[in-house]
Amino acid sequence: MNAIKFINMKPCCRILFPCKNTPFLGAPFLKSSNFSLTPNRLPNFHKFHTSVHGGFGFRSVLSRTQKPKSAHTPSWGQSRIFSTTCCCNFSNSVHYLVPRVIPNVRDFSTSVETRVNDKNFERIYVQGGLNVKPVVVEKINLDENIVKKEDDDDIGCVVEESESLKVDKEESDVEKEAWRLLRNAVVSYCGSPVGTLAANDPNDKLPLNYDQVFIRDFVPSAFAFLLKGEGEIVRNFLLHTLQLQSWEKTVDCYSPGQGLMPASFKVRSVALDDNNFEEVLDPDFGESAIGRVAPVDSGLWWIILLRAYGKLTGDHALQERVDVQTGIKLILNLCLSDGFDMFPSLLVTDGSCMIDRRMGIHGHPLEIQSLFYSALRCSREMLAVDEGTKNLVRAVNNRLSALSFHIREYYWVDLKKINEIYRYKTEEYSTEATNKFNIYPEQIPRWLMHWIPEQGGYLIGNLQPAHMDFRFFTLGNLWSIVSSLGTPKQNLAILNFIEAKWDDLIGQMPLKICYPAVESEEWRIITGSDPKNTPWSYHNGGSWPTLLWQFTLACMKMGRTDLAQRAIDVAEQRLPQDKWPEYYDTKNGKFIGKQARLYQTWSIAGYLSSKMLLANPEMAAQLFWEEDYDILENCICALSKSSRKKCSRKLAKSHILI
Repeated sequence: MNAIKFINMKPCCRILFPCKNTPFLGAPFLKSSNFSLTPNRLPNFHKFHTSVHGGFGFRSVLSRTQKPKSAHTPSWGQSRIFSTTCCCNFSNSVHYLVPRVIPNVRDFSTSVETRVNDKNFERIYVQGGLNVKPVVVEKINLDENIVKKEDDDDIGCVVEESESLKVDKEESDVEKEAWRLLRNAVVSYCGSPVGTLAANDPNDKLPLNYDQVFIRDFVPSAFAFLLKGEGEIVRNFLLHTLQLQSWEKTVDCYSPGQGLMPASFKVRSVALDDNNFEEVLDPDFGESAIGRVAPVDSGLWWIILLRAYGKLTGDHALQERVDVQTGIKLILNLCLSDGFDMFPSLLVTDGSCMIDRRMGIHGHPLEIQSLFYSALRCSREMLAVDEGTKNLVRAVNNRLSALSFHIREYYWVDLKKINEIYRYKTEEYSTEATNKFNIYPEQIPRWLMHWIPEQGGYLIGNLQPAHMDFRFFTLGNLWSIVSSLGTPKQNLAILNFIEAKWDDLIGQMPLKICYPAVESEEWRIITGSDPKNTPWSYHNGGSWPTLLWQFTLACMKMGRTDLAQRAIDVAEQRLPQDKWPEYYDTKNGKFIGKQARLYQTWSIAGYLSSKMLLANPEMAAQLFWEEDYDILENCICALSKSSRKKCSRKLAKSHILI
């Protein structure tokens, strides 16, 4: 019998209390050890079968041909502190049929009967409720007509062997240590892993909110677990944060939109009586955050992670669940709601993304636009199209088209474009104006004239009337490459630009969150004299190792793995010795950040994800998007019969539209 390797994930020591025995969202959790299937990935799940019904009253079984329908009612809201009970013992069996790993699982039949001609299966039983017993692996030959069951309380999971799966290569000592630290940061809720702590420094006596699970911080951890073949923690995270979406969230008697996802959540233990405790989830939607800013990027990251989970595990049934479809719709409705803005880009306030303090990014920051574009493309793939969603799908397609043109045409700068801006005429009043945003040439900073190289270019940080933020923001540019928000030429030019400015953007620790830092009077005006965002520190030009995995993914898409390996080599020399800091200070990233937390989880996970992405290019290819020419051809102007309106694309003279 071929060996199957199981690795137990250590639960967080903070959470050890049992819970009641009811299913979550109509489907029970797998009460198993957090094991890793060897070879190096989870096989694709085709169909999820369960006879348990519950939760919000919708069906927990969806076939490929069924299109979920739902109506999100106002009564869906719940109390501020959420307590749910996880399934510890249940009387119905759950079965997962796992097919051979294939390029596109949706192109193949989901029927159980189609698998009967394969070689053999192995059935894995995880027995018991909270008291998990050792896993029993039973060999099953396909010529047997009856599969032996242990008892009605077993959880059955069918795993098909595949010769195409890679065997784990030997991990280095640094990688082994990083995995140990990452697993120690895992947070459990009702006995199941649901996320990772932001930081897990045992010597930190005042963790503030670093002992919480942040949505954006968990993303690199989720990618690491998915690439390792451990999907349970990601599935649990997606479902629990989905429930948090619907809860009451109020600041000074005002509630934001219904689709808002929390920035973070914490597992707390509440005493029911003298001897009994109950675990509850306590989310933060920004009402406790510094500055009281809503986390706009949380919902966008949630959608991106949902797609990645389906791609890397094959468990597309999760995307098709009614509650998940409803969650996607709520986020989209919040982002696509009508307003006063004339631009397709998303209007946000300062501090609404990874840069969560005042840094002069209010308006239409590139980071939000690139994540918004990615989330729209993900939703386009995952939304079930029916009568109830056709208008939403149409709105998504129109926004994708308009946003793609807007960013490519107006955010792009290179030496040629800066020279054009330098010669701009101002105060133009015309639908055919060249200087549409009335940008004054005097806005071009002196540092940029000397800094811009002959080759390459990048997308600027922000664009508003009479204002262009020429700073280079790394996450926005990298994710524009990953999502194909930029053209193929622009995407390659961005990487060429980073290579040309390697000492500035990579230096002694990858990667600068933005360049350059704001200093002197500009720092006082823009940051409000923020003592944490001093020049070349934290968000103001600090170096963040967590950006390494996004840089690796962008490089792999454009065929520049040499750049990714070079950056990983730089990080690998220092991160373990420096105890995995959150960020680094100084212009070249020489010093550990003066207020940086040590054993920062997304620094650890970013390194691990980068290593595994390079080792598994076929899996990395499922995480980025190629150019979609249907998006480029779709234009709402073509639907208008008015001769007064002229299409901007036809008027644009830029070569970047193709």
